[in-house]
Amino acid sequence: MKKHILKVGMVMGLLLLIGTFTNCKKTKENNNQELGNIAKKEETVNKIKVNSRKPIVFIAGFDKSDSKFYDSARAFFKEKNYQIINEEYSLEEIISWMNKNASKNPYGEIHIVNYNAPFKGMNLETVINGEKITSESLQRSIAKKTLPSLKTGINTNTKIVFHSNGLGKNTELLKKLKQVFSTDQVPQIVASPYFNIFGGEFANHYLAQPYYVFYPTANSPGKVDLSKEIAKKYPEEKEIDWFSALTNERERYIGEPYTQQYNVPIKLEVDYINADYEIPTFIMQEEIMDFIAGDEDLMKEMNKLKIPVDKFRWTYTIKGTKLIIKGKTSVLCVLKPLTKPYGDLKHVKPDTNNKRLYAMK
Repeated sequence: MKKHILKVGMVMGLLLLIGTFTNCKKTKENNNQELGNIAKKEETVNKIKVNSRKPIVFIAGFDKSDSKFYDSARAFFKEKNYQIINEEYSLEEIISWMNKNASKNPYGEIHIVNYNAPFKGMNLETVINGEKITSESLQRSIAKKTLPSLKTGINTNTKIVFHSNGLGKNTELLKKLKQVFSTDQVPQIVASPYFNIFGGEFANHYLAQPYYVFYPTANSPGKVDLSKEIAKKYPEEKEIDWFSALTNERERYIGEPYTQQYNVPIKLEVDYINADYEIPTFIMQEEIMDFIAGDEDLMKEMNKLKIPVDKFRWTYTIKGTKLIIKGKTSVLCVLKPLTKPYGDLKHVKPDTNNKRLYAMK
């Protein structure tokens, strides 16, 4: 009986030992497999890092009068040791350059710097000497196939960053741009809803929140009345002294609001070639505004700008069978630099991975 118990005990011990050895072996195999997976992930990440080309920057414009936007952007990216590409002022030229300079290594980051007034899309041409880019003009170029197709050179890790004012709010245009820059691979399209400021006194690149007030060009009601109007328009903004901001042209201390001024023109046409009535004429500004307000097609054009009709100074001409109406509004854009809400007073870093600062499509 004792021998039998002893044999059973030995068998049980042997089985337990085998099971422990097997579990240890499986654990070791699992650990090795996990380490292998991590190694593969690290290898993949390292491969991406190794294969990614260094960032490229298209300075897609040139400075006029006293502006230093493009020169400041060029200096900022040059200091970061990015490859700078000058004198490509249209989407056609940018895509052609990318096709010509594609390699086996995909593009990593591509930055496109283009100053613009947000109300009219971008200041970048679709094709050479063509229309400026809006969602409508870009759709026409896509439909007519006037733009070259991007052939290769990108993958899903390619990030195309547009440094244009307020572009992150233009969802339709971002979708069209993503379509233009896609091949069998789809890149990331990134743009900020804020203004991009290069060459500031306290930061080489920062973002600013815009606030707008308008008046008919050459008919300003004065800064006092404009400050009251903009305060009424943005009642939730309590930190800005609007009169001071409207009379201030630069950021004198970190985070100080200041104003940029520019004009926004618009041209409207109505063709009376098949009309049964004569082309109208106008004596007063109000008559032109009433005419625009009563025409559905003209109001569609106005609504794209999101600027009231009475904020324009209007003129008109008649050429053949066409009535041509031109308007111009002056924009006072108050810019409030984005600063950190805690710690030392500093600008918020324009991190293109930050979804609070940049829209990503």
